[in-house]
Amino acid sequence: MIGNVSKVVEIYTDGACKGNPGIGGWGALLRYGDHEREIFGGEKLTTNNRMELLAAIRALESLKRPCKIHLHTDSQYLQKGISEWLDSWKARNWRTADKKPVKNEDLWKLLDQLTQQHEIEWCWVRGHSGHIDNERADQLANRGVEMIISEELH
Repeated sequence: MIGNVSKVVEIYTDGACKGNPGIGGWGALLRYGDHEREIFGGEKLTTNNRMELLAAIRALESLKRPCKIHLHTDSQYLQKGISEWLDSWKARNWRTADKKPVKNEDLWKLLDQLTQQHEIEWCWVRGHSGHIDNERADQLANRGVEMIISEELH
C-alpha cells in the first residue's frame, strides 16, 4: 500500500464504575503508527455499560477523518451490541426482542452514527487478563473516576 493507507488506528477502550450506578469513568488509548493518544473522562451518576459505550464514542469522535480502525473492548455488551444486536434494535424501532426500550438508546444512536464514518473491526479482549493495552485503557477509565471524585471534594 502507498503511504499511510495501510496503517490502522488501534483503539483500546474501557469503562469503570464505582457502584453501578455510581461514579463512572471511561478511557481510551489510540495508536496510529508511532503516535499515541490517551483520553479519559467521567460522570457523577452513571453505569458501567454507559461508560463502556462512551469510551468508544469519545475515541471515535476524536478522529479527524475517516479511518480504518481496530477497536478493542473487554465489554461484551459493547461488542455484541454493535456487532449482533444493533440492526435488530433499529428494525424494531429501538425495542428489544421482548418489546422493551433499548437501554442507553441515546448512546447507541450516537455510536451508530459515528461508526458510519469509519471502517471498524470490533475486537473483544478478555478484561484484566494482562493485555497491556487493555490494562492501560482500564487505568485511563479509573483516572476518569478519580477526576470526578476529586471534583466532588473541591
